[in-house]
Amino acid sequence: MMARSTGKKQAGNRWVRAGVVAVSSVVLLIVAVVFAMWLVGVEEVKAWMAMYPGHSPLPEGAPVGLPAWLGWQHFLNMFFLVLIVRTGWQVRTVTRPAAHWVRNNKGLIRTKGAPTRISLDLWFHLTLDALWVLNGIIFVIVLFATGQWMRIVPTSWDVFPNAASAALQYLSLDWPTEDGWVNYNALQLLAYFTTVFIAAPLAIVTGLRTSGAWPKKATKLNKVYPMELARALHFPVMLYFVAFTIVHVALVFATGALRNLNHMYAANDSENWTGLIIFAVSIVVVVGFWFLAQPVFLRPVAALTGKVGK
Repeated sequence: MMARSTGKKQAGNRWVRAGVVAVSSVVLLIVAVVFAMWLVGVEEVKAWMAMYPGHSPLPEGAPVGLPAWLGWQHFLNMFFLVLIVRTGWQVRTVTRPAAHWVRNNKGLIRTKGAPTRISLDLWFHLTLDALWVLNGIIFVIVLFATGQWMRIVPTSWDVFPNAASAALQYLSLDWPTEDGWVNYNALQLLAYFTTVFIAAPLAIVTGLRTSGAWPKKATKLNKVYPMELARALHFPVMLYFVAFTIVHVALVFATGALRNLNHMYAANDSENWTGLIIFAVSIVVVVGFWFLAQPVFLRPVAALTGKVGK
């Protein structure tokens, strides 16, 4: 009885703390918005924002518009990331996995020692990671081959004051003019650059360090890059992707959903319903795989490359 009451008390305390954090966050946000609305009215700030309107000009020859391959990449990235976050959370929280997997020690990957036995959740997480990395490699190659990199890679230092100007405009509720078909604002550009070229590689190298694929006998390398550092970074990177996705989706719908979704999924700059329909279908696919990612369905797939058991 005492253990049960203690558990309820701890759960209640967590809800209280969560409530305090939520209320405090809302209050701080309101204060920040009021301050930003006052700040943009200051003459010196007005002059500064006229100099830095929130977007940097693109290099000469930068492509206009978003090709169809970017739409497919956008869907695949969303698909893999949602499931990676789900399985990553399971690996972190599940104490009694429903099943385990051991790699067949034959084929392309062979080791002298016996393969490591891992949970089925971790197998699925690592499989998704590998597919996501492969998709990312293809994305980066095509990005630079087509010139689309110029839309998400800073090419001048004025991107930083322009990003600050765009942030101030968002915060003051006088949002910057959106024309993602031609040019992202500087804050979007930095967010996309951070996601593609900093957060994604960081997720890969920290995930690799914590996986069984990392060489355990590499003493010097392991001292330079300890497991504790990788674990300390890997989870916050996941939280970054979650936060980025929430803000990204919110802004897509708040700044012209039909046009933005056509940019992202239908490769056109119109305001018809095509992009929204494709987006809705993609959500159904992701949700479907979310619920199908159960041991009963994963076992036969995992068994193709190893032995599955308790």
